[in-house]
Amino acid sequence: MADNSILQQVRQAVGNLNPRDVRNSAERPLALRVAASSEAAYAAIESFLSPPDFSRRKRREQHRALFRAGAPGAPEKFDLEIYETGLSAPPEAFFYDPADPGRVVREILAVHDDIGLPLARYFAPFRPPVCEKIISGVAKENALFAIVTALPNVAPGLIELPWAAVEIGSDTAFLTVNQIRMLFLIGGASDRPVGYREQRTEIATIIAGAFGWRAAARELVGKIPFGGGLIPKAAVAYAGTYVVGKSAERFYSIGYGYSREERRLAYAEALERGKKIARSILDRRKGPNQHPEAPA
Repeated sequence: MADNSILQQVRQAVGNLNPRDVRNSAERPLALRVAASSEAAYAAIESFLSPPDFSRRKRREQHRALFRAGAPGAPEKFDLEIYETGLSAPPEAFFYDPADPGRVVREILAVHDDIGLPLARYFAPFRPPVCEKIISGVAKENALFAIVTALPNVAPGLIELPWAAVEIGSDTAFLTVNQIRMLFLIGGASDRPVGYREQRTEIATIIAGAFGWRAAARELVGKIPFGGGLIPKAAVAYAGTYVVGKSAERFYSIGYGYSREERRLAYAEALERGKKIARSILDRRKGPNQHPEAPA
């Protein structure tokens, strides 16, 4: 398929990708209640949630979301409650352990994945795990799509992406648009402006890089007999997406992305992980009417 045709498909597909949905989710108001036995304990929890390098604007936002137990003006209902370890607490509360502060983040996200995006936007400790989940999830979606579009008799509903309202003829176009969706999510989790104009430089980089991943996949698949090329094709889709996501996460965190050498090393590592994921997908798809996969 000609490059111009793919670019046209990307333009059509992004019409179904609304960054406003991500902005609304990331900017959702939160109310978090903290309970502790002393001023020092309160300070420890609040310092964990709000690092000292946060801007004055960010601290004002957090002040509207974070309430001490019994504080005047607190809402009647809270999205989350965090208690100092050892205090009596309601069943739905989470406990902050100063010996393992990251534990409360993991436990909260395991239960409240639905508010992971605003939690990451408001509170820095939530950003790395939320971004990692976004990046890994979209990379797996792209690996799955690369396999599904190449398999005969694909079962309807095997891949369900609610944002994809129309069929996209080119897998390159799909993978590219899904990476743009990932970019919106990472930007929202990182408290950065989200949108086509706001992220135009990063989006242009994704579109420019799409043809490089496409060429790499073609080269790998062309060297392998029929059937066996699915694993490297899916692995390239996974690795390309993962590296784009991790580089964007770093850019939003510290102002610059991966160097060429870091990108190469990250890609090689992600490619091996992508092969394992592809094999796992194909193992679940194996049936009496399907071709066995040759090892990659």
